[in-house]
Amino acid sequence: MAKKKISVIALDPRAAESYRSDIAGLFADAADTSVFSMLDGSAAGVLDRADLFVASTDAYGSPEELLRHIPIDSQTMAVEVSFRWRELRRLKELPAGSRVLFVNITQTMAREAIAQLEQFGITHVQWIPFYPGAPEVPDARIAVTPDEARYVPPGVETVIDLGQRVCTSGMMIEIALRLGLEDLLEGPAFQEYARSVATDNYSFDRMFARSVRLESQFHILMESLEDGVIGVNERGEIFACSRHAEEMTCISASLVQGRRCEEVFPYIPFVQCLQSRRTLPAKAVRVNGVNLSVEVVPVIRQNACIGAFALLQRFNDVEARQSDLRNQLFHKGHYAKYSFADVIGQSDTIRKTKETLGRMARSESPILLIGETGTGKELFAHAVHQASLRSDGPFVPINVAAFPENLLESELFGYEEGAFTGAKKGGRPGLFELAHRGTLFLDEVEGMSPALQVKLLRTLQEREVMRVGGNRIIHVDVRVVAATNEALEQKVREGTFRRDLYYRLSTLPVLIPPLTQRGDDLFLLADHFRRKLNGSFRLTPQVEDFFRRHTWPGNIRELRNAVEYFIYTGHEDITMEDLPPTLFLSRETPLPAPAETTLADPFRFVLAQLYDASEAGTSTGRDKLLQKAREARVPLSQQEVRSILSDMAARGLARVSRGRGGSQLTPKGRSLWESGQT
Repeated sequence: MAKKKISVIALDPRAAESYRSDIAGLFADAADTSVFSMLDGSAAGVLDRADLFVASTDAYGSPEELLRHIPIDSQTMAVEVSFRWRELRRLKELPAGSRVLFVNITQTMAREAIAQLEQFGITHVQWIPFYPGAPEVPDARIAVTPDEARYVPPGVETVIDLGQRVCTSGMMIEIALRLGLEDLLEGPAFQEYARSVATDNYSFDRMFARSVRLESQFHILMESLEDGVIGVNERGEIFACSRHAEEMTCISASLVQGRRCEEVFPYIPFVQCLQSRRTLPAKAVRVNGVNLSVEVVPVIRQNACIGAFALLQRFNDVEARQSDLRNQLFHKGHYAKYSFADVIGQSDTIRKTKETLGRMARSESPILLIGETGTGKELFAHAVHQASLRSDGPFVPINVAAFPENLLESELFGYEEGAFTGAKKGGRPGLFELAHRGTLFLDEVEGMSPALQVKLLRTLQEREVMRVGGNRIIHVDVRVVAATNEALEQKVREGTFRRDLYYRLSTLPVLIPPLTQRGDDLFLLADHFRRKLNGSFRLTPQVEDFFRRHTWPGNIRELRNAVEYFIYTGHEDITMEDLPPTLFLSRETPLPAPAETTLADPFRFVLAQLYDASEAGTSTGRDKLLQKAREARVPLSQQEVRSILSDMAARGLARVSRGRGGSQLTPKGRSLWESGQT
């Protein structure tokens, strides 16, 4: 059999030769490979005929220009390149956070290579594209290049030359299919090549390799799917019908081969799919008394629709598979993302918090995380799970306050089929079931209704749940970590939170320190967010001083917002004029407080504000107290305000209302202020 002819076209002659070498390494016995380059002029004019032209996207300005350089009706395909696994392992060893140049012959090629590296998970460094003619030389000590070391700027200390990127295994498969050389894919050379080249489609490559070895690619693919598969060509003629499709439709595949699809399967919209060239989403049809879900997908190749496939599923099969695999599928997405190493900070308070929680994590007792909004309670919950004996189990978080009572009950405890209108067939497990042998994180637990508190208490005591609308007891083994940004003791005194549940949840209480108590940690956090957001700026001494004095009511979340704001100011040095308006109030009128009020006396300060409001005949809420504290430069946090108000209420000095009612001094509180004995 005569050898095939392959022509490789690229912008750079060295790249073209590298691609030719990769292709020849697999197809040398069956094809002769020639190379052409734009830079050396060999790709100019009309090229000689070949069985296949393989061109890099940068060789010519557009696909239309490529067609002007090759004979009419020639087969063409694009070069697809990747990295070898061993090269990616080298890059994984680069120091985290480093600024690294990626040097290539053009800006487009450099950016495309960086995107591919990040797709493969090389994201621990800051990549900077560099190329001939770049407007400036970035400040970086490391450069990585695919055989373009000649363009690395002088002064770079470390140069890692990966060599030319290699052709992907998918590209080699496409060449074999185009030239009818599929048998070569069974050889050890291709298998070794496929194993060495990095791909983000590993599962497909493995399945494809298996089907090639068994000499039944398409048949094995169809039969390995649990769905029924029916295939038609561009004329609507049936060429494939899997065993599962035969069973679902009660039609023999051997009897329908070559027949028109609308004659055999009038309920499957093949013709509509072929004409629209679009996927037709799943719809329900009833065939032989069985409900089927039918989805039709077109097959597009070289911008032409060459056929379509129908995917058939029985509804009962879908529900059964979901029931059998539900835990595995849900647990796949329920895992802790952070550890104690992800908690940024060197202050004594944060070190002590991490050490305390690290010891508590090894127990099985419930933990209650207490802290203001934005202090990182959920991050600590993730870290507790990672450090616990349940780290291999699921981590399931839920914000209790985000759900209405009726939805929260079914979310936590699950429901049976028919429990309510819209309930899924077969029911659904609750988060307690999904967290079995793992950790359930209840955020803003203070928002739970009294009725659900009773059910939660029973679950914690008995370690069992009953789904909504069910009558079956389900045993669960779950460790609970709860979080609150309010004083639960006050809610217990008010009667809105059960005392027995409070003591059950707060077996191991931990106070997460607000940002104002973490000293210079705020600058470590700001720098962390700056690097994470790829920003570049410096804080002036005036801004640093403002940061130290600011009360940070939004804590770490507020700090991150400020850092992101700085990135868009366009200034390298951040001054007071660059601060976002939400960080401070522009009003400079001093707070009218008695002269005896000092920064070291927060109780007296709050009492003074309530007294002034009482004189004006109004009430004062926590947010307004915090606002006035910021104006007067009084270092008060949300938690401190709550504690002071709670203490005043317990002593009969103030009436503290929830919601928008605000707080008011009692006559006893007014007398205390007027007596000057605070």
